[in-house]
Amino acid sequence: MEILEVTQVAPISNSPESTTEFRLPLTFSDIFWFKLPPVERLFFYQLDELTPACFNSVILPKLKRSLSLTLVHYLPLAGNLKWPPNEPKPIILYTPNDGVSLTVAHSDADFNILSSDGVYDAAELHPLKPDLVTSDVSASAIAVQVTLFPNKGFCIGITAHHAVLDGQTTTMFIKSWAHICKQGNEENSPLPPELTPFFDRSVVKGPDGLDMLYLNQWLASSGSDSDTSKKSLKITTSAGGGAASDLVRATFEITQVHLSTFVLSFAYVTTCMVKARGGDGDRKVAFAFTADCRPLLNPPVSQNYFGNCNRPKFVMAKARDFLDENGFVFAVQKASGMVKDLMERWVLEGMEKILSYSLDVLKEASESNLQIITVAGSPRFGVYGTDFGWGKPHKVVIVSIEKNGAISMAESRDGSGGVEIGLALHKHEMNNFSWLFPRCV
Repeated sequence: MEILEVTQVAPISNSPESTTEFRLPLTFSDIFWFKLPPVERLFFYQLDELTPACFNSVILPKLKRSLSLTLVHYLPLAGNLKWPPNEPKPIILYTPNDGVSLTVAHSDADFNILSSDGVYDAAELHPLKPDLVTSDVSASAIAVQVTLFPNKGFCIGITAHHAVLDGQTTTMFIKSWAHICKQGNEENSPLPPELTPFFDRSVVKGPDGLDMLYLNQWLASSGSDSDTSKKSLKITTSAGGGAASDLVRATFEITQVHLSTFVLSFAYVTTCMVKARGGDGDRKVAFAFTADCRPLLNPPVSQNYFGNCNRPKFVMAKARDFLDENGFVFAVQKASGMVKDLMERWVLEGMEKILSYSLDVLKEASESNLQIITVAGSPRFGVYGTDFGWGKPHKVVIVSIEKNGAISMAESRDGSGGVEIGLALHKHEMNNFSWLFPRCV
C-alpha cells in the first residue's frame, strides 16, 4: 500500500452554507454510542481497464468535487465533535474551513480476493479503511479513503463516528455523494427528497434526563468525572474484547426465500455461530440487534432524520439452547419475541438501563467466554445501489464487525431478494461455520 495524498475536502467554498457556523446538539440516542468504536465500510468498484492515469485525471477529481458538493448538504459531517467548556454535553460543530480528511492510496493487493466471498485474513482489509482524527478535545465525524487497484478497480472506504450518525444516515450520505457524482457534479443542484437530510433534533423525544444519564455513565466507565479537563472525546478502539490478530473473513448468502426475512436470517446465523464455537453448553450467549426507531416513534420520525435514532435489543441465553437439535427453533422464538416486544410496547421503554447493561455485557465478554452476536448493516439499506457513475459496487464490506462479534447484513448484490452475511471469525470457527451453514435447520 502506498499513500499518495492526504488532504482535506471542504464544502464547496462559494456556497452560503459553507461560510456559516453550524451547531447540532447530541441526543440521548447519539450519546448512547459516544465512546464505541466507529463503523468502517468499504465499497469495491470493479473497472478492469482502470489505469493510474484515468484514475488520477477522471475518477479522483470527480469523487473529490462531488464530495465537496455533497458536504454542503451534510455540513455536520465536515465538522467535528467538540465539547465547549460552557456546554453540559458535546456538540457537533461545523465552522468555515472545516472539512473531511481524504486519503488517496495505491494498492497492489489482490482486488479479486478482497472483493470476493471467499476466506481471507481479516487484516488484509485494514489498509483500505481510513482512521478518524480524534483527540481529547476533538473528533472528526467521518474520514474517507479512495484506493486504486490498477487494472482492477478502486475502493471507497468510509469511517463514521457512531455518536454522529447511524447506519441509515451513513447510507443516505454515501448515496447522496454517489447521486451528485453520477449526475455530473452540478453546483446548487438539489438532492432528491429521499436523500435530503432532516436536522431537527426536537422530533426525537426520550425520557427526561436520559442524555445526561448516558453521558455520566460513559464518563464513569472511562475513569473520568465531572472535571472538564477529563472529558475526553477519544473513542475506544474495540468493544467486547476487540479484534484478534488471527481472524479471517468470509461472506455467505441466504438465498432461500423462506429464510430471507430478518428474524429468520438473524436466528439462522446466530445458531450457526454458536454451534461453530461449540464448547461449554453453560457459557453465556448475548445476541442483539439494533432497531431503527424512526418508524416506531409516535409520531413517526422521517427516515431522512440525521443522526442516531435507534435502540439495541438484547437477549441472554446459554449456548446449550442453540446446540441441540431444536437450536434454530429456539433462536427464532427469541428473535421473534424481541421484534414483537418492540412493536407492542413503547419502543424506548427500558432505555434508562440499556447502556449500563450493554457496558456490563461488553466488560464480561472481555473477561470471560461470553459470546456476543450483534448485527451491523441491514438489507433495507440497499447498499448495492450506490452507483457513482461507474456501475454498482462489486462488493460492500463492513470491516468493523471484527471488533465486536457482529455479523453484517446486506441485500444480495444480484437483486434476488436474498441476504448477504459477512463474518469475521477465528479460522477454526470459520471452518466449522462453513460446514454448518447449509445444515443448521
